[in-house]
Amino acid sequence: MNVPHSTIEDRQVTTWIWTDQQNVTLGDINNDRGGKKRFDLLQPLRSILNNMDVREKELAHRLCEMIPAQCPFERDVKLFGRSLFHIPPLCKLNPLYEEVSNLRFRALCYLADECGEDVSHYC
Repeated sequence: MNVPHSTIEDRQVTTWIWTDQQNVTLGDINNDRGGKKRFDLLQPLRSILNNMDVREKELAHRLCEMIPAQCPFERDVKLFGRSLFHIPPLCKLNPLYEEVSNLRFRALCYLADECGEDVSHYC
């Protein structure tokens, strides 16, 4: 697997929305609704996951094994041929999905770039 030498830490992604000739980021829109600041209960956990630095080989292997490569599949629960209910893809239920998948990506990049291992069995 050919992994680029740059990782997600080297990139900064910003989303801009054009409103009334002003550039406003999505963070500004989410934090300011009607003049009130929104309290995000998961923000401390998000920043811990985003700032976690993978620098141990065993930790990187453990993260790659524990975190799935793709969003788990959705299901229809049926009984006697009738659909009782629908389970959506589980990634839509996890509010920290982006942060966890980025952590897995950083672990894969560490194993491939720093350790020189083949990470194709994790994909």
